[in-house]
Amino acid sequence: MASKFSLLLLIVFFQSSSWAKSASTLENFIQCVSINSELSVPVITTLFTPNNSSYSSILQSPVFSLRFLEPTVPKPDFIFTPLHDSHVQAAVICAKQFGLHLRVRSGGHDFEGLSFRSESQTPFFLIDLVNLRLINVNIKDETVWVQSGATNGEVYYKISQKSKFHAVPMGTCTSLGIGGHITGGAYGAMLRKHGLAADNAIDALIVDAEGRILDRAAMGEDLFWAIRGGGGGSFGIILWWKIKLVRVPETVTIFNVVKTLEQGGTKIFYKWQEVADNIDEDLFIRAINRVVASGTNSTDRTIMNIYNGVFLGGIDRLLKIMQAGFPELNLTRKDCTEMSWIESANFIGLFPIGTPIEILLQWKSSAVPPALFKSKSDYTKTAIPEIALEGLWKLMLEEDAPTVMMIPYGGMMNRISESAIPFPHRKGIKFMILYQSNWQEGDKNATEHINWTRKVYNYLTPYVSKNPREAYVNYRDLDLGRNRNNISLREARAWGQRYFKGNFERLVRIKTKVDPTNFFRHEQSIPPLTL
Repeated sequence: MASKFSLLLLIVFFQSSSWAKSASTLENFIQCVSINSELSVPVITTLFTPNNSSYSSILQSPVFSLRFLEPTVPKPDFIFTPLHDSHVQAAVICAKQFGLHLRVRSGGHDFEGLSFRSESQTPFFLIDLVNLRLINVNIKDETVWVQSGATNGEVYYKISQKSKFHAVPMGTCTSLGIGGHITGGAYGAMLRKHGLAADNAIDALIVDAEGRILDRAAMGEDLFWAIRGGGGGSFGIILWWKIKLVRVPETVTIFNVVKTLEQGGTKIFYKWQEVADNIDEDLFIRAINRVVASGTNSTDRTIMNIYNGVFLGGIDRLLKIMQAGFPELNLTRKDCTEMSWIESANFIGLFPIGTPIEILLQWKSSAVPPALFKSKSDYTKTAIPEIALEGLWKLMLEEDAPTVMMIPYGGMMNRISESAIPFPHRKGIKFMILYQSNWQEGDKNATEHINWTRKVYNYLTPYVSKNPREAYVNYRDLDLGRNRNNISLREARAWGQRYFKGNFERLVRIKTKVDPTNFFRHEQSIPPLTL
């Protein structure tokens, strides 16, 4: 129970906030949280206002997209950092009781910052799940229960300490928060072998719009279907995921091969498009295309095609597969390194080879630091012609720091129905594309960099999926459309069908059933039919 001193102190903090209508409302909210949760410490230790010296560091520390920390972006009126499941439950109950809008953050990687900012609903407060990071590994039944605030890296490490033959098929970025990651599907380097993390989620605990904590049996199969790939922030707050472990070999092989345009890069990349989704499903070859300096003249630049590979097996078998299926890359034994699966998680997360695996325990550890950037996504069903690739390279050379990354599909992704979970990008998809432009703080051309992503996206229109032009919900993109104060189902279909295809209509029906008043909402949340 919060002390009277704590209540008084918070009231003083909030009186200067635009969010507070009266000190009594705030006192009632704080008392409500205390009554409805198992708080064993004063509220002051878990609530942070802009007047608190820790507010900025807590708000900023996990944020991946730095452009949403700029002064003009609306900030939460306070941040609540729960220490227990019941604290999250209480926050929902009390927010609903007093008509307060909330946002929820598990890792801070939302590409449009919607987990910690709000365009349409202000004022608002933030529930940050940073303190909810327990991980319970059960090798006997080959499962792991994970709290939403834990990161991919923490989960990988904890499993590896129990078994070198088990893992989970989650993301390549080690600092992603589990809660939001799996709600969007969650692909990683084993998607061709084992599918998505959401495909392997077998239970969950969620706080629903009524403030109830529900497991799979209690929530029902419709809601459990919706939260595995239907996007975060629409149906409730995920507290825990239970994920089925998959078997991995004792030895895996990684490689990193770089080609430039001068080394025949365009033809090699075209071949990669033809084989990456059809090659042995134990093999994942990611293609990252960047602009680099060429020659001694600093103004000369070229395209560098980087092929990151992870193979679930040894070098000898890998070389046979590559020689038969992708000889154009000219992969040699010296390009390859055998290691454990947990070491390969560091590699595919872009840490240097040899980085100690303990770095995965460092919260927010990432080889890719937070940045100012804009991203967009696409899916392809046919190879992009060489002449179109040459046009893509020219567009990339116009931009300061662009990245165009391709993620191969095929394998298990072809064998799972597009309606099995809301994530629909399955059979027939060759690869996913991520377009991204980065810029430095102080760059006055931010708008031009953002427009570059739109320009390259428009350029590739003839060569990507159509009707709808598909997009990945975890690479959220407000260019596709957004909910405003007067939510329109017709307008929501503009982005909903791109993320979920035919599954969008089922998501709307489930939303209508479990959250008809649209308590959980943001600029691209699933709308109910009643609005």
